[in-house]
Amino acid sequence: MAEVKNILLSGVGGQGIILASKILATGLINAGYDVKMSEVHGMAQRGGSVTTQVRFGDKVYSPIIGKGQADILVSFETMETSRWLDFVKPDGKVVINDYRLASAPILIGTSNYPEGVIEFVKEQIDDTIVLNAAELANKLGNIKTMNVIIVGALIKALELEEIDWDQVIKETVKAKFVDMNIEALKLGMNQVK
Repeated sequence: MAEVKNILLSGVGGQGIILASKILATGLINAGYDVKMSEVHGMAQRGGSVTTQVRFGDKVYSPIIGKGQADILVSFETMETSRWLDFVKPDGKVVINDYRLASAPILIGTSNYPEGVIEFVKEQIDDTIVLNAAELANKLGNIKTMNVIIVGALIKALELEEIDWDQVIKETVKAKFVDMNIEALKLGMNQVK
């Protein structure tokens, strides 16, 4: 792979985006790619906007993705998708977790949660994948696996299934959560056709 691929992950603090990026980056490094990763935390670690950028290929010189350069945007929270949509290439992909977390203005009643975000994104980006990772995580018995389910969908969307992701989970997740997270990863992969 000569071409550098750009992945932008967005969501809200506390959703496990940093761990998701670590899982992705570890797998890509194990597969022999040059990988650069950067992360930005919002005003608050829990509840503020969080993004990570992962770039991989034969040789990557910078961890930063500019507007219109992301091959794929992965949004862990629905509203965050619209915040970062202008970073996606015209022929890029979007993976949206159909999951709402109310921001402070929404919680205090000075603003409403925007409606029609998913429909708007689908109008802008033809290759849009929507999943409800929270519902799937609850079926597994642990809402905290939502982030790994989303990583599974991302892996399938990028056609990176040949990497030994079970081993990556063993390297990045606490031992007592390995089996559940391997199951979550596979569940996420199965959401993408």
